[in-house]
Amino acid sequence: MVKYFDFERDIQKIDDLLDSLDKFNSDNSSKINQLQLERTHKLKSIYSRLEPWQKVQVSRHNDRPHSIDYINNIFGNIIYLHGDKKFADDSAIIGGFAKIENQSIIFIGTEKGNTMDTRLKHNFGMAKPEGYRKSQRLIALAEKFNLPVVTLVDTAGAFPGKDAEERGQSESIASSILSFLRVMTPTLSVIIGEGGSGGAIGIATSDKVLMLEHSTYSVISPEGCASILWRSTNFLQEAANTLKLTSEDCKKFEIIDDIIPEIPGGAHRNHLEQSKIVKEFLLDNIEKLKSFPIEDLIKRRKKKYLNITSDI
Repeated sequence: MVKYFDFERDIQKIDDLLDSLDKFNSDNSSKINQLQLERTHKLKSIYSRLEPWQKVQVSRHNDRPHSIDYINNIFGNIIYLHGDKKFADDSAIIGGFAKIENQSIIFIGTEKGNTMDTRLKHNFGMAKPEGYRKSQRLIALAEKFNLPVVTLVDTAGAFPGKDAEERGQSESIASSILSFLRVMTPTLSVIIGEGGSGGAIGIATSDKVLMLEHSTYSVISPEGCASILWRSTNFLQEAANTLKLTSEDCKKFEIIDDIIPEIPGGAHRNHLEQSKIVKEFLLDNIEKLKSFPIEDLIKRRKKKYLNITSDI
């Protein structure tokens, strides 16, 4: 069953009308075409003026493509690697070897899961220390084999549980960031859904950071911000506005490098079409990054993140 947001009521009405029409009746063909054109127009209109809180809702849509969807739709010759060689395998972060066209890469992604079983398996995309140490292991392999790194980010944040803290959550994130800053190979990250706090930056400290049009990227969730500033979750819209978490805001403040457009109505409406758009951006940016001497890339990378932290 399709999930519609409150601001999509006009779309729902059109979809209901389309469902009620007999598509095999030639007399309905002009009516169907007219409704489909109207639907596309309304989707473009609605999604061109979303408020920050509405973008948060879209970024969390149950049907929004996750890392594993992009991996399967974009990459070939996929070989998953597991474990951090120290404690365990964290399914919240997946990664391994793959090819995009003829280019071999290392990929890393936070995976939320899309059913109750897979969400539990992937811990809702909230990684523990072993997840970030798996990332460091993959980064080391990328450097060893001189492969570009592509990361896909979709997480509300790192797992805040007692066991994660006991095993060094903050240290593992910091070490992962350091690995990304030092690695002698091009790195590229895409915020595909939620980019939450250190859980996201732990695998997004890259040469180029791209962001899907209706994704979000911030230091804290609107719920967390509202509970701290207003001591109530009734102020979610105010919190979302204050956080400047949209792709347009992040581009304006030079937190990200480019925005990947989404299909009309958001990425959740057609995974394959959205994957094609993401693939084009990946190929283009990988080629651009490969054209720089690695020493220059590392200097630019460090300068970029020092500038961000100095502005905070």
